Amino acid sequence: FFKQKTAYEIHERLVGSEMCIRDRPKLLLDHAKRRGDRPANRHKNFGIWQSWTWSEVSKEVRNLACGLAKLGFKRGDKLAVIGDNRPRLYWSMVATQALGGIPVPLYQDSVAEEMVYVLENSDAKFAIVQNQEQTDKLLEIKDRLPHLEYICYEEPRGMRDYTPVSYTHLTLPTTPYV
Repeated sequence: FFKQKTAYEIHERLVGSEMCIRDRPKLLLDHAKRRGDRPANRHKNFGIWQSWTWSEVSKEVRNLACGLAKLGFKRGDKLAVIGDNRPRLYWSMVATQALGGIPVPLYQDSVAEEMVYVLENSDAKFAIVQNQEQTDKLLEIKDRLPHLEYICYEEPRGMRDYTPVSYTHLTLPTTPYV
């Protein structure tokens, strides 16, 4: 007689075994090692599919983590992540976890006033945003966010006239993002 196991029973059996990887950064490294050249992420940009292998994603996450560390990101720090569902924003969450930090994702369609409560209570010191629209929202409420030190953005369009005192652009291909 075959007894069907529930997902909970399978999970309980795997926890503590070598087969169980408990955090995303380690899981990413494992996938990069086992499936390095296979597709990990795909994203359609201007009608064209972009693809990243597990090895490429691992390198991107490492670069993001190095860039955040260079800016002073430490274990326990919080990183606000605001934008559409885009690979680099997800990678920033894994980079944050790799550094022992806590990602704080927010909806990209939230108005600035809706973001204040979450950002105030999370004490986020860093933010990674998709574009000028998200940057402007944070700048609008910056005076109420005393912990926010850096805003890093992915898309440079519209950011030409901004003073780069505490803004960092995220599109360097193979070097740390600082």
